[in-house]
Amino acid sequence: MASLEENFPRGGIQKKPTEGKTPNPKLERDNLFDVHHEEQSQKRKRSQSVQGKQKKFKADNIATAKDSVVNIEPLTIEALCEGMLLLGCIKEASDYELVISLPNGLSGFVPVTQISDAYSKLLSKEVAQGELLEDLNSLSDMYSPGMLVRCIVTSVEKSADGRRSIKLSIDPKKVNKGLNASALASGMLLSGFVSSVEDHGYLIDIGVSGTHAFLPRQKAQNYIKAVKRGPDLKIGQNLNCVIVEVKNEGRVVRLSVDRSEVAASLATERQNWSLSNLLPGLVVKARVQKVAPLGMKLSFLSSFTGIVDFMHMDPEKSMNYSPDQVMKACILSIHPTSKVVRLTLRQAFLHPGGSPKKLSSDRMGAVVEESTVKAFYKQFGAVFELDDGTLAYARLKHLSKTRKSFKPGAFKTGCKHKCRIIDYSLMDEMCIVSLKYQIIEARFLQYQDIHTGDVVQGKVFAMKPIGMQVKVTDGIKGLVPSMHLADVILKQPEKKYNIGDEVRCRVLECNPTGRKLILTLKKSLIQSKLPVLSNYEDAKAGLITHGFVVCAREFGCIVKFYNDVKGLVPKNELSSEPISCPDKVFHEGQVVKVMVLKCEPQQERLLLSFRLSSRPAPDDKKECTPKKKQEVKYQIGEMVDVKVLKKKDSGLEVSILEDEGNVIASIPTVHLSDFVATCKLLWHCLQEGDVLPRVMCLSDKGDHIILSRKSAVISAVQEEQIVRSFSEIQPGMLLTGYVRNVMPFGVFVEFPFGVTGLAPKVSMSDKFVTDTKDHFVVGQTVIAKVMSIDEEKQRVLLNLKVSECSSGDSAAESFALLNQYFKEMKEIRNLLRRRGEPSMAQGLCELVPGKELQLVVQDVKEDGSALFSGSCVTGLTVTATRYHLGDKNIVPGEKTKALVLHVDALTSKVYVSLREELLKQRAKQRLTENSQHSAIVQHIAEDFAVVSLLETGQLAAIPIASHFNDTFRFDSEKLKVGQTIFATLKVVKVNDHGVLLAVQDPAKKKVFVRVRNESETALEEMLPAVKHSLSLGDTVTGTVKSVKPTHVTVAIDDKLTGSIHASRILDEVPIGSFPTYTLKAGQKVTARVIGGRDVNTHRYLPITHPHFTRSIPELSIRPSEIEGKVTAMLNLKEDSALKKLGLYNVGQTVTCFVKKYNILKNWLEVEVAPDIRGRVPHLLLSLNTKVLKHPEKSFKNGQAVSATVTGTDVTETNLCLSLTGIQSLEQGTITVGMVTKVTPHIGLTIALPGGKTGKVSIFHLNDTYTENPLGDFKVGKIVRCCILSNENSKIQLSLRQSRLNPKSNSKVEDVEITCIKDVKKGQLVRGYVKSISPSGVFFGLSTSLLGRILFQNVSPYFVQKHSLYEKYLPEGKLLTAKVLGVNGKEKHIELSLLPEDTGMPSVLPESLGLPRYDAEEEKREADDREKREELKLKAKRTRENSESEQEAKPKKRKVCPADENDSGIEIYYREEEEEDDQEEEAAKKKSKIGKPDEAPRLQVSVGFTWDEDMNAMDIPVLNQKEESSESEEEEDLQSKLKKQTKKEKELEKQKKEKELCKLEAALMDPSRQPQSADDFDRLVLSSPNSSILWLQYMAFHLQATEIEKARAVAERALKTICFREEQEKLNVWVALLNLENMYGTEETLMKVFERAVQYNEPLKVFQHLCDIYANSEKYKQAEELYHTMLKRFRQEKSVWLKYASFLLKQGQTEATHRLLERALKALPTKEHVDVISRFAQLEFRFGDPEHAKALFESTLSSYPKRTDIWSIYMDIMIKHGSQKEVRDIFERVIHLSLAPKKMKFFFKRYLDYEKKFGTAESVLAVKRAALEYVETKSSLADP
Repeated sequence: MASLEENFPRGGIQKKPTEGKTPNPKLERDNLFDVHHEEQSQKRKRSQSVQGKQKKFKADNIATAKDSVVNIEPLTIEALCEGMLLLGCIKEASDYELVISLPNGLSGFVPVTQISDAYSKLLSKEVAQGELLEDLNSLSDMYSPGMLVRCIVTSVEKSADGRRSIKLSIDPKKVNKGLNASALASGMLLSGFVSSVEDHGYLIDIGVSGTHAFLPRQKAQNYIKAVKRGPDLKIGQNLNCVIVEVKNEGRVVRLSVDRSEVAASLATERQNWSLSNLLPGLVVKARVQKVAPLGMKLSFLSSFTGIVDFMHMDPEKSMNYSPDQVMKACILSIHPTSKVVRLTLRQAFLHPGGSPKKLSSDRMGAVVEESTVKAFYKQFGAVFELDDGTLAYARLKHLSKTRKSFKPGAFKTGCKHKCRIIDYSLMDEMCIVSLKYQIIEARFLQYQDIHTGDVVQGKVFAMKPIGMQVKVTDGIKGLVPSMHLADVILKQPEKKYNIGDEVRCRVLECNPTGRKLILTLKKSLIQSKLPVLSNYEDAKAGLITHGFVVCAREFGCIVKFYNDVKGLVPKNELSSEPISCPDKVFHEGQVVKVMVLKCEPQQERLLLSFRLSSRPAPDDKKECTPKKKQEVKYQIGEMVDVKVLKKKDSGLEVSILEDEGNVIASIPTVHLSDFVATCKLLWHCLQEGDVLPRVMCLSDKGDHIILSRKSAVISAVQEEQIVRSFSEIQPGMLLTGYVRNVMPFGVFVEFPFGVTGLAPKVSMSDKFVTDTKDHFVVGQTVIAKVMSIDEEKQRVLLNLKVSECSSGDSAAESFALLNQYFKEMKEIRNLLRRRGEPSMAQGLCELVPGKELQLVVQDVKEDGSALFSGSCVTGLTVTATRYHLGDKNIVPGEKTKALVLHVDALTSKVYVSLREELLKQRAKQRLTENSQHSAIVQHIAEDFAVVSLLETGQLAAIPIASHFNDTFRFDSEKLKVGQTIFATLKVVKVNDHGVLLAVQDPAKKKVFVRVRNESETALEEMLPAVKHSLSLGDTVTGTVKSVKPTHVTVAIDDKLTGSIHASRILDEVPIGSFPTYTLKAGQKVTARVIGGRDVNTHRYLPITHPHFTRSIPELSIRPSEIEGKVTAMLNLKEDSALKKLGLYNVGQTVTCFVKKYNILKNWLEVEVAPDIRGRVPHLLLSLNTKVLKHPEKSFKNGQAVSATVTGTDVTETNLCLSLTGIQSLEQGTITVGMVTKVTPHIGLTIALPGGKTGKVSIFHLNDTYTENPLGDFKVGKIVRCCILSNENSKIQLSLRQSRLNPKSNSKVEDVEITCIKDVKKGQLVRGYVKSISPSGVFFGLSTSLLGRILFQNVSPYFVQKHSLYEKYLPEGKLLTAKVLGVNGKEKHIELSLLPEDTGMPSVLPESLGLPRYDAEEEKREADDREKREELKLKAKRTRENSESEQEAKPKKRKVCPADENDSGIEIYYREEEEEDDQEEEAAKKKSKIGKPDEAPRLQVSVGFTWDEDMNAMDIPVLNQKEESSESEEEEDLQSKLKKQTKKEKELEKQKKEKELCKLEAALMDPSRQPQSADDFDRLVLSSPNSSILWLQYMAFHLQATEIEKARAVAERALKTICFREEQEKLNVWVALLNLENMYGTEETLMKVFERAVQYNEPLKVFQHLCDIYANSEKYKQAEELYHTMLKRFRQEKSVWLKYASFLLKQGQTEATHRLLERALKALPTKEHVDVISRFAQLEFRFGDPEHAKALFESTLSSYPKRTDIWSIYMDIMIKHGSQKEVRDIFERVIHLSLAPKKMKFFFKRYLDYEKKFGTAESVLAVKRAALEYVETKSSLADP
C-alpha cells in the first residue's frame, strides 16, 4: 500500500518528490538522543514522547496511507544528478583535489581544475612555463578542513568495483549559473573566488557574466586577520560575499566579506530569489508546514517549500516543532529538475561563514564498549548514543556481518551494543559507526593506526613499474617499491607474485596526511628481531640494527632505515680490510647489519659502521677478498700508469696497467696537460701502445673512469687542498679546478670530486670582459676563489680574477708555470725519442732553440719572410720573418746560417733567425740566478716568448702568463718582436730546452691571503722527536712541510721539524682571516725559537726543561719577534697553567684561533697562544640565531676570531671567552637564549649567556596571541629575547618582535599591558583563561594583570553546572573580552565575553540548548519580589503593585550551592515587561555588580560606584544573603541556625537590625550614586521631569545590554515628563533616536523619528537625527536626510548652514560652493550677507581658506559699511592669517568713512593687536593714524 501511495498519489496533500531510498544514510534524531546536562523533568517528558513516537513508527505504513504524510528520506547517491547544487564541507585538501563531505554521509571530490577560471589559468601558465609561480597557492594553503563551500555535481561515475564517486565543481560560473546581472540585489550572499589582486581591493569572480564584482580592501581586512592565512587574499580563494551595492543594472557590484556582515546575512523576498537561482548555503526564515516522523516540511521565502530530514533537525529542539512555528533554516541542496529543496536546522549552518563541529582526532577509530540504541529505522539504520553523550549513526550494512544474520529485535531503544567509530560526517555533525565484528577487531582502520615497523598482512592488487601495490584493509593501500620486493632485486617480479596473493610485509614509512604507506617484502627485514630505527633521536651510539643499502659510491655506503632515516658508512668502516670501490662489493637494496657510531639528530646526520666488532666476520672476508685487488685503483686521487688503447677526437681510451689491462678508462684531451697547447700536442704525438705514467683518477662513475694528467689538479688533490663535498666549501677558499663550460654570462668551473661553481662575467677577470670565450676555453686549468655559497640551492659563486686568486708573488707563480711547461715538453721529447724510428718526429727532437743550422733559401714571400730547406730539416717548414732576416737581402738557392728560435712540433714548423747579433760568437759569461738583464723579444709562442739577452746574445724563455687565470691581453699589453724588456734569470743552465729560463720583471703586487681547506683531524700531527741543540732566540730557516688550521709544521733540516702556531705568524691578524694559510707547503721561512713541545704529551716545555733538547721546537715568524727581543713566553714551569691564565684579565680582548666546535659539550674550542687554550660557550658565540643553530658551519677551523675574556673554567686550564662581549643582562638589552623548559599555560624558561636563566610569559611570546602559544617552542630551540627586567636575580624576558625590532613597525595585534593604566574602559582585549572560581572566570591580560569575568558576562545562557565552564573555558584558552570597568586603586578589572560586547560568537555554543537569561523570568521575579519585600519592611516608599509579604524559602530558589560567593550567576537579562512595577524588579540583583558606563554613547554622564569586591559593606546591598564578607557558605549557615541558642538568636536578630538600619541610612544618603533599577525608580519619582535622570536610567540598562528595558524607560519618561517641559522631552527623544541608531534597525529608527517629528518641533528633530547619523558615520543616510530638510525647510538659514558644515567635514568643498548658490536663490535677500559670511567662516574652519577670503572680500566690496562683517573677517584672519594680511585689513578699515563711534572701535582693535603682536614702532604708527583721523574730523567740524 505504501509503495502504491508513493508511486500513484491520490488527492489530498501534494506530495513532495523524494529522491530515492538508501539503506545506508547517516542519521541524527530528535532531542531524544541529547544528553547535554538536561534536567530530570525534561528527560522524563522526552522519554514519554519517545514511546509515543515509536508507536508511530510501528504503524508507519498505516500512518502514511491514512494521513498522506510526506515520507522524507535522507539524500542518497542514487538521487544525485548532474547539475544538483549542494552545500558541502571540506574534509581534506590535497595538491590536486578537495575531498568534500556532503549531507547524509555522502562525500565527493573537486578536481584542481574545477576551482575557478582565474586559478585554472594560473595552473595552465605554470605548466606551460615549467616553473613555480609565486602567486599560485596550493589548494591546502587556501582551503582548510571544516570550510563550507557551495558545489555543483558535475558527474557521478561508477568505478570498476561498483563504487560510485561524486565529482563536484565549486567554479562560480557553474554554481551561480542561475543568476544573471539583473537578478543581483544588495544583501545577497554569494560564493565568489578571488580572480585578481588590485591596489585598492580584489576583483571577485562570482560567475555572473557581464558583472564585475569588486571587494574593497578595507572590507576584507577583518576577514584576512581572522583567517590568518597571510596579509593578502590569494587567487582562487573561496569567499562568502555579501553584495553591498549594485550599480549600472548589475554590471558593477561592490562586495563585503566582513565576517559579521556575512554571518548576519539572511535571504529575503526583497532579494528576488527564484527556484532557478536559489543557492545552497542561504539562510532563510522558514515556517513549519508539517511535521512527519522522519522530518518536516517547511515553507520559506513566502512561496517556496522545502524538506528537512531527521538528520538535519536541530537536536536541541526537534521534539518541540509545531506547525506554523518560524525559525531560521539553511538551504542544503536544490535538485535541478524536481526542484526539491532540502534544508537544515542545525545551528552550525545558520550563520554563514561558520563551520561545523569536528571530531577530535583521538576519537576516530575508537571502540565504544557500550553504545545505546536511540532509534532504529528499518530502511536506513540505527542511531546510537555513545559513551560521551554524542550521537552516532550506523548504516544498515554495518549493523551485522551479513544481511541474513541481521536481527531487528536487537535494535530496540535502550539496547546496548559494542561499536567502533569508522568515520565522521561533517555535514551531519555525526560519527558513523560499525557493529561488524571484523571491523571492531581490525588492527588497522585508517592510516593513523599503522606505525613504522609494524608487520602487516596484505593482498597484492596491482603490479606497477615502480613496484607492487598491496591492500592492507579496505581503506588502506600501500606500495612495495621494486627494490623491496625481495632480498635481491627482482628482474621479473610478476613471476614471483600474482594479483590476489596474500603477503606479509613490514611498514617502512607511513604518512597519514598524504595517505602514503611504503612497505617492504625483504625477508631479512621482516624477520629481524633487532630494534626498529625510525627517527634520528633513537639512533644512540652502539645501537645495532638492520638497514638496506641505497647507494654505494667511492666515499662509502648510504644505508636507509625506517621513516626515511639514512646514514653514511664511511669507506674506512665498510670492512676490517680496505675496500676501494664499495659499489663493486655492495649492491642497492642489500640488507645489512650496522652499528651506529654517532648521530646528530638536529642536523639529521648519522654515522654508521659495518664493523660490528673488532674481529671481522668470516662472511665479510669471503665477500671482499676476490674483488679486493682490482678495487684499490678507482679512488679519486689514485695515481696509475696507463697504456693508450685508442685515440678518439675527444681524448684517449686507455687501460690501467696495474690491472693487467682489464679496466678501461679515458683521458679527455683537455686533461692531458695544464696547458691548452700542450694538450693538443701530446694527443698528436701519442700513439696506440704508448705508456703514460702517473695519471690520476678524476672520477669513477660505474664503468666510466675518467683520468687526468693536469699536474696542478694532481698536486691539489695530493696536498689535500680540495673539497670532497659541497658542505666542506667555505668562502675565501682557493681551489684548483678546470673550466667545465663557457657561457655568455660566465664560466662554470669543476673541481675534483665533482663540485661545480660559477664565475660570473664580472668576476672572471680584472679586465673588462666583452666576450667570455676570449678569456677561457673548456678544459683550461684555473685557480678559483670561493666568493659565496647558497646552501639551499647548492650553488657556489667563484672569482677568477688574478688579483684575487694569486698568492701575490707573480714572479714565482709565472716561473712555476714556465718550468712546468718545459718539463712537459721534455717528457714529449723523450716519448718521441723512445720510438727510435728515424722519422720527422725524431728530427724534431734534435732541433732545440739556440742550435745553428746550415740552410738553403727556398723562397722569399711578399711580406718579406723567407722559407728554407736543408738536410737536417727534411719534411719540416723552416721560416724566418722579415725582422729575423736582418739587413740581409737573400735570394732563393742561397746558402746561409740560421739560429733556431722555436720549434712547433704540432704544425712541424721551425722558426729561425739570421740576425747577426744572435749568430755572432761571444765570450761566454757566467750568469747567476736572479740576476737582471735587458733582453730583446725575438719570438712569441702560445705560452712563452723567446728573448735574447743584450749582453751575451743567449736565448732565454719568459712566460707570457703570470698565472693560470691570466689568459687575456689587450693588444697594447702584448709583447712585440724587437721590444726590449727586463728579465730576471731563474735557470742559468741551458739543459735540454736549449734556452735559459727567466721571468719578466713583475709590477709589485699586494700580498693576498690564500685559504685552503684541511681535512679535520682530532689529533695534531705527530712529529718525530729529534735531539737538537736549539735554544731560545735562535733563528732557523726551514721549509713549510704542511699547513694545518692552527699550526704549520716546518722542516728545519732533514730530520728536525718545528711548529709555528697561528698566533705566531702575523703581528696584526685580520679578524676572520686564516693566518696559517698565508704559508704554503714548500715555502721557505725564517723563524725564531720561542719554546718547545713534548712529543708525546704535546705539553709546552720551557727552554730550561731537561727534555727540551728532545722536544719539537715552537717557532715564530712574527716580524716583531724575529727582529726584536724574544721573551720566553713559554718559559714558565710546566704546572703553572694558572699563572699563565692569570695574565689575562676579565674584559680583555684577545685574538684566538678556532680549533674545533665540540658538538657534545656545545662549546667552541680555540687557541689563544701555543700554550693557552680557551672555550666559548654556545650562547656566547653570536647574537645571530642562525649562527647558533648550526655553529659548526659558521666557525671554520683556523679562523681568527676576536674574543673577550670572561674568566677561567672550573679546571682552570682553559680561558672562558665570549665572542659577543661581556653580556650585560640589563633592562632593554637584546640577547640570545636557549629554551630549557616549556611550562604549559605559563611560558618558557630560557638559558641566557653567562649561565643565567630567565622566564618568558605567554604574553611575551608574540605580538599576536595564538591559540597554542607554546606550540612552536621545544627544548633546545634558540631564540632572540629582550630583557624586560632583572630584579632580585629574576630575569623577565620578551620574544615579541616589537621589542626585538622596534624599528620594524610591524603591526602589534595584542599590545603589551604592563600596568592597569594601559587598560581603558570599553577597550577590546585578548588574553588567556587563568582559572574558574565560584566568583567568576579569571582572565590573564598580562603577566601581572588578571581580569575577572562575572558569570553573567561570560555567556547569555544560564548555566547550572560549573563543569560546563571548565569544559568550554579550559585554562589557557585564548579569548577576546571587553573591558567593562577599571578600578585603579584596587587594581580590579571587570571584563565581558558577551557576543554583543566582543563581536565574537558566544563561548558556550547555542547548540547546548541552555536556557537564556530571560527563560525563567517570571519565576525569578516572583522570588525577587518576596525577598525584596522582606528587606523593605522599614524602607518607607510607596509602591503601586505591592504584594503580600512572605518569607523567602530556600527551596524556591534554584541557585548554585556556592551562593554566598556567587558573583551573579542569578543575574538574568530579561525582556522589558510593560508594567513599571516589573521594570523596577528587573535589575534587582545588579545592585552590587557595577557595569562599565556606556552612557557617553547617549551623550549623558552617568555616575555610579563600581567595586570589584562583591561583598563590600560600604555599598548598600539589597539582598540579605550577600550582606557579610565574613559569612560562610549557605549550607553551613543553615546547619548552624538549627543549633543556635536563644542568646545567639537574639544577637543574630540585633545584627540584622543594625544592617537594615545601615541600609536605610545608605538609601537616605543624598550623595549616594544609584546602584540599581530601584534606586533609579526612587530618583525619577522624586524628579519626574529631569531628563538627565531618565537618560542615566536608560544608560544603566544599556550598560547591561538590556536594550528593551532602556526603550521602555524612554517610553515611561515620555509619558511621565510634563508636556510643558519641551526641552526635557526632546532630550529623551534624542536619546531614543540614539539608542535605535546604535542597537535597533533602520525600520525601528524611522518609526521613532516619525513619532518624534509629530511631538516636537520637526526642524529640531531633523537636525538631531542628522547629527546622530554624522556621528555614527552613516554619511549616506545623513545626506539623504539633509536633502529632505532642504525641500521641507527651504527658508531656514540654519538648515543650509548645517548642511554646508556637514559637506565641508566630508571634504566636499565643490559641493559646498554649489550649495551656497542654491541657498542664495532660496533665502530672502536680507539674509544673503549673513549667509555668505557664515559660509565663509565654515570654509575657514573646514574647507579652503583662500575661497573663504574671496567670499569675505566680495561681500565687503559690495557692503563696505557692514562693520559686523569686517569684525568677523578680522577675528578669523587674526586666527588663521599672516600678520601682513591682518594689518592690510586694519589699514583698509581705518580709512573707511564710518561713524566716529565705529571708527574708534576699529582703532582700538588695531591698537590692541599691535600691542600684542607688533613692535613699539607699529604701536606708535597706529596712534599716529588715530591722531590724524581725529584731526581731519575736527578740521571738517570747524567752520
